[in-house]
Amino acid sequence: MDPARQRIGLMGGAFNPIHLGHLRAAEAIRERHSLDVVVFIPTALPPHKDAKPLAPLTDRLAMTSLAIEGNPGFEVSDIEGRLPAPSYTVTTLEYLRDQCGDKAAIFFLTGMDSFLDIGTWKDYRRLFSLVDFIVFTRPGADASKMEDVVKGKVSPDYQWDERLGAFTADGLKPIHVSRIFELDISSTEIRRLVAQGRSVRYLIPDPVREYIYSKGLYRRDGNKEKGNP
Repeated sequence: MDPARQRIGLMGGAFNPIHLGHLRAAEAIRERHSLDVVVFIPTALPPHKDAKPLAPLTDRLAMTSLAIEGNPGFEVSDIEGRLPAPSYTVTTLEYLRDQCGDKAAIFFLTGMDSFLDIGTWKDYRRLFSLVDFIVFTRPGADASKMEDVVKGKVSPDYQWDERLGAFTADGLKPIHVSRIFELDISSTEIRRLVAQGRSVRYLIPDPVREYIYSKGLYRRDGNKEKGNP
């Protein structure tokens, strides 16, 4: 990451594979929150996911790099491949907080559905002393539960600040809520379509689609395909 960039968004996820919904959310948040860059961080071994259908990290890094090509506001990091597994968010953020220095404002981007499960994350209260959170709405997530989670799981000191559009508390980083238009696309559905030999065109960037079929990823038989459905 370029140390000259002072407002840095971090978007973690399996990106198995990355799709247009991820990219559109990142672009909307980058613009709305005046971020210099959004860094996509594919997880090496997510502690909350079954690793069986997970494509190798090298492939997920390659697909993410292909997906963001041409956007100077996007970067990809292989940091979780270099840190001890499994890929705990707190470990990654502690490392990157140290690397970026005190002058950088760091924002962790996560969907509402993931945030509602924050109580299951390792050392999750520590996260709110490290970085700002930007929680974005996702299809099907119950936004009405967010205040209960913030005050009940993180800290009762958090109060909603309408002007900032964020929960704030003394000694803790803000939790911003970003209501954005989202594309209702899931990596699970993309993998299912690929496994069935059906088209995933217009769900993922074309270079990512071509990579998946050239490598035979997500196919039940593991074979490569000549065509690109």
